[in-house]
This record gives sequence, C-alpha cells and structure tokens, in this order.
Amino acid sequence: MCSATECQAASPDDLSNTGDKNEYNNSGRAGGRTCVHKFLGWFQKVKVMEELISLGKIIFPLVLSGLIFYSKSLISMSFLGHLGKIELAGGSLAMGFANITGYSVMKGLATGMEPICGQAFGAKKWTILSQTFKQTLCLLLLGAIPIILLWLNMEPILLLIGQDKTLTSVAKVFLTYSIPELLAQALLSPLRIFLRAQSLNLPFTLSATLAMLLHIPINYFLVIHLDLGVKGVALASACNTININLALLVYLFYTERAIKPWDGQMVTKCYRDWHSLVSLMIPSVASVCLEWWWYEIMVVLCGLINNAETNIAAMGILIQTTALLYVFPHSLSASLSMRIGQELGAEAPAQAKQTTIIGLIIAMVGGLLAFAFTIVVKDIWGKLYTQEPQVLALTSIVLPILGFCELGNCPQTAACGILIGSARPNLGARINFCSFYLVGFPVAGFAAFKLKMGFLGLWFGLAAAQAVCSCLMICTLVFTDWKHQAKRAKELTQATRDHNNDLEADLLS
Repeated sequence: MCSATECQAASPDDLSNTGDKNEYNNSGRAGGRTCVHKFLGWFQKVKVMEELISLGKIIFPLVLSGLIFYSKSLISMSFLGHLGKIELAGGSLAMGFANITGYSVMKGLATGMEPICGQAFGAKKWTILSQTFKQTLCLLLLGAIPIILLWLNMEPILLLIGQDKTLTSVAKVFLTYSIPELLAQALLSPLRIFLRAQSLNLPFTLSATLAMLLHIPINYFLVIHLDLGVKGVALASACNTININLALLVYLFYTERAIKPWDGQMVTKCYRDWHSLVSLMIPSVASVCLEWWWYEIMVVLCGLINNAETNIAAMGILIQTTALLYVFPHSLSASLSMRIGQELGAEAPAQAKQTTIIGLIIAMVGGLLAFAFTIVVKDIWGKLYTQEPQVLALTSIVLPILGFCELGNCPQTAACGILIGSARPNLGARINFCSFYLVGFPVAGFAAFKLKMGFLGLWFGLAAAQAVCSCLMICTLVFTDWKHQAKRAKELTQATRDHNNDLEADLLS
C-alpha cells in the first residue's frame, strides 16, 4: 500500500493510464454481463427449467414405483438364495427363460400402444386411448396362450442346449407356477401405459407400494410356513402383480380424473381400426425382445462355461443389479416417450426437439452416476443375495464392467423412448439388432470361448453392444426432422378412426 506522498506524486500519465485501465475493466464487466444476459435470455427462451420440471413430475413417481417394483425381484432372489445355491441358480435360469419367451413379448406388445396413446392425448382424441387399450389387452391375452404352452414344455428345450439337468428341473417348477404372473402382466402392462399417457403416474406408485407391503409376508407364508419352496416364490410374485392390478382397477372405477378404459366403443367394434396398432406392435416387440434376449442369452451361455452353478448364480445377481440401475433410465425413457408423443400430437416439433436434447443430457449424467455406484459397492453388493464365496468374488470382479456398460445403456434407453414416442420403433429394432447381434454377440463369443475369458468375456461383449447402440441412436436423433415427425403424428391419430361423440371429452376439457 503506497504512502500519502507517493500517491500525491503520481504523474498525469499515470492518471491517464489508470483511467484507461478502469475503462477497460468496465468494458470487460459490461461484456461479461452481456454474455450472462444472453445466456439467461436463451435459458428463458427455450424454457429449460419448465421442461425439467415437466419431466421431473413424470420421472419421480416412475422412479419411485420402479424401485418398489424392483424390490419384488430382490425379495424373490433373496428367498431363492435362502433356499440354497441350486434353487438360486435354477430360479435365475427360469427367470431368464421367462424373460426371453414371455415377459419381453408382453412388454413389447404393450409398447406398441404407447405412441398412439401419447399422441392421441396430445391431440385431445380421448376415445382412441380406451380403444387402443382394449385392442392391446386382447392381443396380449391371445399371445399368452402359446407362451404358456412353451413354458409347460421347456425342460427338453433347456436340456437340448446343454443346461444342467438338476437346474432345469428346478426351473421347470418355477416356470409352471409363474403362469398366473404371465396372465397378470398381460393386464398390467397396457393398464400402466394407459394411465401414463394421461400423466397419471401416482396411482401405480401407490398400488405398487401397497402390493409390496404385502409381498414379504406373502413370500414368508408360502415359502417358509407352507414350505412350498420354489413354487411359493413364483406364486408370491404372481400375487404381487395381481394385487397391483386390483388396486388400479379400483382406482379407475372410482376416480373422475381418468378416462375409463371400458368406455367408448364396444369391444367387438374396436377391431375395425387396429392396423395402426399392429404395425407398431411388431417392431416394438422386436426392439424390446432383441435387447432383453441378449441379457437372458448370457444366462444360458453361462451354463456352457465351466462351474455353471457359480456363473449362473452370479449372472442372476448381476442382472438383478442391472434391473435396479435400469429403473432410472427406463423412467426417463418412459417420460420422454410420453412427452415427445404429447408434443408431436399437439403439433409442437420445436418443443419435442428441446425435450430430446434435455433428456439425452440427463441420461448421460445418469450413466456416470451408475458407473460410480458400481465402483463403490463392488465388494459388498453380492452379500445382499448370497454368502457363497465364489459367487461373491465373481460378482465383485464384473460389477465395474457392468457400470461401464451403463455409460452407454442410459443414453441408449432414453433415445429408445424418444423413438417410441415419435412412433419409430422400427428404427429402434434395427439398431438393437445390429448392435447386440452383429457386434455384441460375436465379441462376447470370441472373448468368452476363443480367448478363454469365460464369464468376463460375455460382459465385454455387452459393453461393445451398448457402445455401438448408444452412438447409432444418438446419431439418429441428431438428424431427425421434427416437423416431419409432427406431421406423421397427425396422420397416425387420424388413421385410427376417431369419432365426434367422445364420451370422455368433458374429463380433460
């Protein structure tokens, strides 16, 4: 700090230089403020916060209900682990077979109704929602018949592909007693989408919570008290889904907020206009199944590697972990699908593009968080399911690879939801096929069997598939013409015959 005399001795040139510096600093501050104002103006213009709030209102109850729903599988796996290593491995094998041949098909068929319902809601064509629900329910119940026949005759199929006879016998029992669960899922899948299209997510969350409160005592009663073992675990899972269905039907019967799925056209008349639905169902089934099948095929391949029981048990735990992490991107995907569908149905392509960008950014952040989670819990996570040292060691090694896969899985899942919302499941199906079966499958087979990496090689194949799938889907969205998609949405809702006498028009006016 200068003295008083030094300050008084300053020359005019010094004072001039000081003024120049002050002017420069002031101009810099002004430029900085201008940039900030421009950014805030852009931020306000694109309404990022409004979009985040809109997505958050959908995502939060979906994440909560997804975690509650996931705890169902966690409890089932815990009871199987309590029964023993063979029961855990056999149950994991059965769940894998059920996902490949049953639940993935049900989910894929139901996904076909999602773009129609979302875009119809955005276009304020209410009767299309109830009509599409009834069509989807009928198709799912019909589709359940060949699946049930397959489940009842699955033992020779698993033995033919080299599965252990003891594990196969346990899996057969589990699948036989899972048939009520399959039929309950045929109702729950379209019912959940029907409500979500109307932005009614809280009823499912409350219903899932109520059913989960009953799930542990029902498991204990069937598995321990009645000593039904594997049969009890399967039946308890079915009871959980049935309880959710009953709670949702009670809500729909008494509420005045929701469109009633039984209103509108008669069931026999709703078949006239199902071409649009079927044309979306076929690629939706392919898109969902191709991805789901990859995870479950890995379970089957585990049976062909040395120490099959340990590999299958570890794979069961890891897939359950993937299912937990999948709750977050799946919730984001479902919310993006509904938002994109509603915005395109309302002929707002700019808003749909903005939602896409924000959704992908959120998904990338979610992938990083998932990766960090697997690193942190890699040494303790397996202990939630079993105390077998070999299973725990294998789980600990693979968890970081699983987390790396999530870096691609989160953006890919979000992008897939956007494609569904814009009624383009055929693109998702093609990308999934190329990524998982033309890239991932050869890499997994080469690494697992040719390079003798075994269990780890299967997960390296998954990592390669997820990386390719994520890149292809993001590139597809980057080059999307959203004005054209809004035009397609208008054509889709007009193709499904709408009637002027909407019985539910007063509900949402």
